[in-house]
Amino acid sequence: FNLDIMLDSGPSARSVQVKLNQFTLVGATTRLGLLSSPLRTRFALNCRIDYYPAKELFEIVKRSAHVLNMKIEESAADEIAKRARGTPRIANNLLRWTRDFAEMKADGKISLSVAKNALDMLSIDHLGLDELDKKILKTIIDHYEGGPVGLQTLAASLGEEAHTLSDVYEPYLIMQGFLKRTQRGREATMLAYQHLKGE
Repeated sequence: FNLDIMLDSGPSARSVQVKLNQFTLVGATTRLGLLSSPLRTRFALNCRIDYYPAKELFEIVKRSAHVLNMKIEESAADEIAKRARGTPRIANNLLRWTRDFAEMKADGKISLSVAKNALDMLSIDHLGLDELDKKILKTIIDHYEGGPVGLQTLAASLGEEAHTLSDVYEPYLIMQGFLKRTQRGREATMLAYQHLKGE
C-alpha cells in the first residue's frame, strides 16, 4: 500500500509517497447519515450492531469480573446486565462501580443485594433508565401533556443540548417503547406512563 501526500500548493507543490504495510481499516459511528456517500462506499462491509440481549451481557459481566479477579454472584451479574442498556461498555462501567461500592460498603464480594444497592445509588432502575431518562419522560408527561413536543423545546426545558437528547438518550427510550418520534415532536407512550407510575 502507498499513501500519496501533497506538500505545499501551487507551482511548488510536490507529492511524497509513503509506503504502508497492509492494514484493515475499521470504522464505527452512531451517526452514519452524517458521513458522505463516497466515504461510506469506501468501506466494503457495512454492519449494524444492535443492542446486546441481557443474556449476552450477563456472560460479558461474568468474564470481566473474572479478568478483574472479582467475586460476584450470578444473580448480581444478571442484575448488572439487565441495567446496562444493552451495551457492554456500560455493563463494564457498572461492574467497576459495583466493585468499588462492594469494597467500601460490603466485604468486597458482589452479591445481589450489593449490586442492587450500588445501582440504586446511581438511580439506575431495573430497565437501565437513569435520572435523565426519567426526567425526559416526566417533562413530556407533566409539562407537555404527553406530547408532542419539539426537540429544541424539550432540550430547553431540561437544560440539555438537543443533540445530546437525540443521540444519547432517545434511541434507548425509543427501543424500550417509552418514547415516539413523530413529525410534530416527541411523545411519551402508555408504557412510559405505566413505568413512571410503578416507581
